[in-house]
Amino acid sequence: MTKPTTAKSKGLFSWALYDWANSSYFVIIQTFIFAAYFTKAIAESVEVGTSQWGYMIGTAGIVIAIGAPILGAIADQAGRRKPWIAAFTILCVIACFMLWFAEPGTDSLWMALIMVFLATVGAEFAFIFYSAMLPDLVPADKIGRWSGWGWGLGYAGGLACLLVALFAFIQTDGLWLGLDASTAEPVRATFILTAIWYALFSLPLFFNTEDTPSTNKPIEKAVKDGFAQIRASLREAKKLKNIVRFLVARLFYNDAIVTIFALGGVYAAGTFDMDEEQILMFGLGLNVTAGLGAFGFAWLDDKSGSKFTIIVSILGLIIPLIALIVVQSVMWFIIWGLLLGIFVGPIQSASRSFMGRLSPPGLENQMFGLLALSGKVTSFVGPMLVGFLTLQFGSQRLGMTSILILLLIGLVLMFSVNEEEAPTLETVPVKE
Repeated sequence: MTKPTTAKSKGLFSWALYDWANSSYFVIIQTFIFAAYFTKAIAESVEVGTSQWGYMIGTAGIVIAIGAPILGAIADQAGRRKPWIAAFTILCVIACFMLWFAEPGTDSLWMALIMVFLATVGAEFAFIFYSAMLPDLVPADKIGRWSGWGWGLGYAGGLACLLVALFAFIQTDGLWLGLDASTAEPVRATFILTAIWYALFSLPLFFNTEDTPSTNKPIEKAVKDGFAQIRASLREAKKLKNIVRFLVARLFYNDAIVTIFALGGVYAAGTFDMDEEQILMFGLGLNVTAGLGAFGFAWLDDKSGSKFTIIVSILGLIIPLIALIVVQSVMWFIIWGLLLGIFVGPIQSASRSFMGRLSPPGLENQMFGLLALSGKVTSFVGPMLVGFLTLQFGSQRLGMTSILILLLIGLVLMFSVNEEEAPTLETVPVKE
């Protein structure tokens, strides 16, 4: 009995470690280092670069939103998930590595945009199939803790990768490797670091974590049956009403979270006059509290349910957000901001575990594809609302109230969601 239990624990830890690997891309490339490098060193100007970056991320979001449910349904028919995770992981790793060649200057513009587009699509799609593995790895009463532990490891991994990038490459100018700072090689080396980090720490998943069996369907048959599966699900849409209510609620509260991360730095700089170093340190602290929250609240998800955890987390976001809108000092902004971070991790991990519990058997990939759709399809709304209200009233504080509105709508809608057993839907046969 000991060996199977040990093997299963090893497989689960290896599954959670993929969160650690995947987060390196979002922290280094999409948030902190490459995004700033692109706008300041590659684009024609900061303003033009910001616009180009936004369009690129938005286009990738559209591709992910449309493709996720379709690829999920096809994967459900094919059976195994690891090949999909491997393919999209490799795509992201190669694209990150290629960013080393994005030298300062506009000559690198299109190559940089295309590579980040491919890396974003790869990282997001891989994460969908990775998350869909969870319901088959653990019983329903343990989904919450493992989702939370995985999400917590993700924050820890992103933070660790960022610290290595800062202290080993950027602050030392890469002198220990003989890098040339005049061509931004120390900064560009962090993109290779990201590729290696993602590839290295994803390996345990492929070696140690059990996958669902293959259905041995040819790919063309899996594609055909995948679309047939979507049609079958639409015919039984009544059974999915509860899942739809959850996805609509998540659409609102997730938009709020996306906006907090997208415009939090802008708000800190504009309203509290924080410089880049202060904002970076605040971002590091926010990752720490979010990770601690994901770890600490994991038990609540299994004990009291995903719905209760999500509602508590939304309330936990609303109170600090109100404080952030009204406080005047930098110190209190940082304190309340870090408190807000505690509830970001739990709401994300509980959303994953909730979908795991609600997903009809055999359709987990398709359902997690819909979860990705709800996270992408209107992600532009929150930032646009903040921008519109800020311009209308000439105040960032009033602009940030739109985030509060999104959270309140999500909270109200969550009360209409039932924490019930997964429905059984008509499915396309998975064997010939």
